[in-house]
Amino acid sequence: MERGLLWLPLLIAFFWLAWQGSREFKKVEAYRIWAENFDRAKYDIYAVLAQKENEMTWGKPTVKGIVDLKTFSLNDVENINLLIDDNPINIDELPQKATKIELEFVLPEASESIRVPFTEIPLAGEWGKFLQKELQRIEQQAEK
Repeated sequence: MERGLLWLPLLIAFFWLAWQGSREFKKVEAYRIWAENFDRAKYDIYAVLAQKENEMTWGKPTVKGIVDLKTFSLNDVENINLLIDDNPINIDELPQKATKIELEFVLPEASESIRVPFTEIPLAGEWGKFLQKELQRIEQQAEK
């Protein structure tokens, strides 16, 4: 009886971990199916982000699928910033640690911007560099 009571917390922890793993698997599967329609996509626990030509779509992953989807065009973006702890940084000089990582898409209306959260600084940096190049490409095409 005493040994059974000692093992009970371990058994409960095992079932809780299995349940959490199942939930995360469902989120990743929902993302995988959603991302098939895009040219480039990223998943992390805070947000999903995808690109199809000049259209960007982002939302929040859940067990039931991707929710709070928002779409905007890179044609409407003036600038893209990498924000670390709410401060813009140089994408070529990434810090090692941060508590809040976001990619900010600045729209023509000065007060409006779209912020997509990230969990990893290197991943946010890669996306920032890539999308800045895309923005430059779009601007060059518009000039022609």
